Amino acid sequence: MSSKSSLTCVLFLCLITRTIAVFDMSSNQNNSYGAVNPSDTAHWQQTISYYCNDNVINTFPVAFLDEFYSTGNLPSINLANTCNTSDDPVFPGTNLPNCSFLASSIETCQAAGKIVTMSLGGATGSNDNLGSFPGGSSSTRPFGSAVLDGIDMDIEGGSQTGFVSFLTALRTLMNGGSKPYYITAAPQCPYPDAYIGATLNAFGFDAVYVQFYNNYCGLTNYNNPNAWDFSTWDNWAKTVSPNPNVKVYIGAPASTSAAGSGYVSPSTFTPIIQQTMAQYSSFGGVMLWDASQAYANSRYDISVKNALLGAPPPTTTSTPTTTTTTTTTTAPTTTTTSKTSTSTTSSPSPTTTSGTISCAGVAAWQTGVAYVGGNEVTYSGDLWTAKWWSENDVPGGSAGDWTYDGVCT
Repeated sequence: MSSKSSLTCVLFLCLITRTIAVFDMSSNQNNSYGAVNPSDTAHWQQTISYYCNDNVINTFPVAFLDEFYSTGNLPSINLANTCNTSDDPVFPGTNLPNCSFLASSIETCQAAGKIVTMSLGGATGSNDNLGSFPGGSSSTRPFGSAVLDGIDMDIEGGSQTGFVSFLTALRTLMNGGSKPYYITAAPQCPYPDAYIGATLNAFGFDAVYVQFYNNYCGLTNYNNPNAWDFSTWDNWAKTVSPNPNVKVYIGAPASTSAAGSGYVSPSTFTPIIQQTMAQYSSFGGVMLWDASQAYANSRYDISVKNALLGAPPPTTTSTPTTTTTTTTTTAPTTTTTSKTSTSTTSSPSPTTTSGTISCAGVAAWQTGVAYVGGNEVTYSGDLWTAKWWSENDVPGGSAGDWTYDGVCT
């Protein structure tokens, strides 16, 4: 969902479905606000049960399990201000924080018909030691008595070696459980995904939450047939995926601050959702990144839910706010909004800065390496940040994939 350098800032993800009371893998949505708005504490991420008080959000992949093998050969998790290794105790001999205080909150959501899963992201290997998350028995259960409902593979780096074996073994264990479990993935929209694509082709996922943001194929390029590629993912679902019933979700930022690019207003997003829903049978719903930012952005999640339920576009655009806790929604009308193209691309233009920037610890750009939005590199003595997924496009080149940040010290 984010670059590896900002994994510690990610909070909860939430998924919206077209169903209202019970979970259905045919629809979705997901979200962290405090990370990008540190002074607006009123809108910071709340405990998970805070977002379970209505029927808008149905699924919560909790982000992230960001280290597969850490101290003591156990994983580690980082839930930002909710639970982390710096502010909360860890199990002895491990780097796994004890977040058991979240158990009642998770169970409250599950009792309300919500699904709560664990999002695995930012790591580079597979792990067969997840018995402490979706069931099983262990003395190191990070969520105490709470039994999660599955996992989400949000892999944005490293090798795929071992993933298929890991997921196959996990599915076998899940099939012997006392309730349904779900295995999903969150690939980038460029097809095939560089870090999970081979696994998607070899293992039957229940759903994929395709990230249509921070990439050239993002929502802002919906009207550009050379960029917007939901049809490619629909074809993958029908002809390549081992699960012929896999559902494909539109992954979208819940506010302008939720991603580097790809955010669209509710009035623009509504017809995109409804046209995609009508055109592609694999369409499952919408994934938003993330819950806290959707809430801070005048409950952006409600406008998405309304679109999934067939409501017309709102007449006005909800805008993000960092100065008020008031929640408002806009009234729908019977008019429709035509799509407009925003597919222009420009190359970054280096400018003279008043000073220099420390590039300590930032790796040099390399050909053959896939970068995602937010990744930083050095090139020819300058610091650059990737706008979206990029590979073999030189910083400062005609592709316009990189933002110039300044001269390295």
